[in-house]
Amino acid sequence: MPTVANGDAEAAKTLDEEKLHAFVGKMLGDMGGALSAPLVLIGDKLGLYQAMAEAGPVDSPGLAARTGTSERYIREWLAAQAASGYVEYDEAADRYFLTPEQEAVFANEESPAFLAGFFDIAAAAFRAEPKIADAFLSGKGLGWHEQHGCLFRGTERFFRTSYNHNLVGSWLPALEGVVERLDQGAEVADVGCGHGASTVLMAKAFPNSRFHGFDYHAPSIEHAREAARDAGVGERTVFEQASAASYPGDGYDLVTFFDCLHDMGDPVGAARHVRETMAPHGTWMIVEPFAHDETCKNFNPVGRVYYSASTLICTPASLSQEVGLALGAQAGPARLREVVTAGGFTRFRQATATPFNLVLEARP
Repeated sequence: MPTVANGDAEAAKTLDEEKLHAFVGKMLGDMGGALSAPLVLIGDKLGLYQAMAEAGPVDSPGLAARTGTSERYIREWLAAQAASGYVEYDEAADRYFLTPEQEAVFANEESPAFLAGFFDIAAAAFRAEPKIADAFLSGKGLGWHEQHGCLFRGTERFFRTSYNHNLVGSWLPALEGVVERLDQGAEVADVGCGHGASTVLMAKAFPNSRFHGFDYHAPSIEHAREAARDAGVGERTVFEQASAASYPGDGYDLVTFFDCLHDMGDPVGAARHVRETMAPHGTWMIVEPFAHDETCKNFNPVGRVYYSASTLICTPASLSQEVGLALGAQAGPARLREVVTAGGFTRFRQATATPFNLVLEARP
C-alpha cells in the first residue's frame, strides 16, 4: 500500500487561517444562540416581549416597572437581546424597542411567524441530554412521557403556529373532497393529538362534524379536554388515552396524524390500524416535518433544526417502543410512502407543503 511520509501528513493538516476564522465566527454565533435560548424563555415566561410590544421604546427601569421585575436583571437582559439582534436599541434616546418583525416572532402568538414556543423544546432537549448520551451507548430509547414537561408545552406552541395559519385555510382544502364532508358532518380521528391544538382548530371550523382525539400520553389528554372546553367545542370533541395502533372506533371519514408518525415505534402497524378503522371513502391526512428524500438535500437551516430534534427527541421516542423503526424527523416522502403502502393503502400523494411541513394524503 502507498504510504504518506510524516512531513506530508503534517502538511495535509495545515490550517487554512481564513477558513478557521470563518468557522470560529460561525461557532461564536452558535454559542451566542445557545446562551440566548434561556433568555428568550425568560422573556416569554415573564411577558417581557409582550410588555415591550405594548409600551413601545422603553428603558430598563420602565420595562422593570411594567413587569414587576428587577431593573438590574432587565438592564442586562435588554443588552443581551440587543446584542443578539432580538430587540433594537436607540442610542440617542437610550431606549429599546421591538420592530414589527421581532414582535411577530416573540410577542404575538397569533402571528404566522411566532417562534417563542420553540425554546421550551430546546429547554427539554438540554434537560434530556444525560439520558440521550446514555442511550447513545445502550441503543435504548427514551419515551415521550419520559421527557420534561416543557417539551409538551413547547411542541404545542411551536406547531400551533403552522396549524393556525395553514390547517383550515390550505391543508384541508388540498385534500380531495374532505372539506365538503367536514361541512356536511364527518367523524374525525386526530391520532397523536397531544394537547389537542389541531383537534380544537378543526372542531371550531366545522361545527357539523365530530372529533375524536387520541394520544397515549395521559397528561396531554387532560390538557386537550380542558382546551376543548375553553374553546366551546367540548360537546363535539372526545379525547381518550389510546395508542395509534389500538385507538377505538371505526368508520372514520378523516384520520389525521400531525407531526407524530415518525415518532412511532411501529408506524406500519399504525398505518394498518388507520386502514382498518377508516370508512371505505375515508382519507388519511399525514403532516410530517418537511424533508427531501436525499439526506444531503436536508443540510440546510430547517433540516438542521429537524435532524437535531430527531436525534434528541423523535428517534429516542421511536426506539423506546415495540419495533422501534426510528423513521426520524427527516424521513422524506419516498420513505413515508413505503410505510403507508405497507399498511394497506394503495393511493398516496403529497397534497401540499410549507417550508416546515409536508402534507400527505393516503386513501385505501
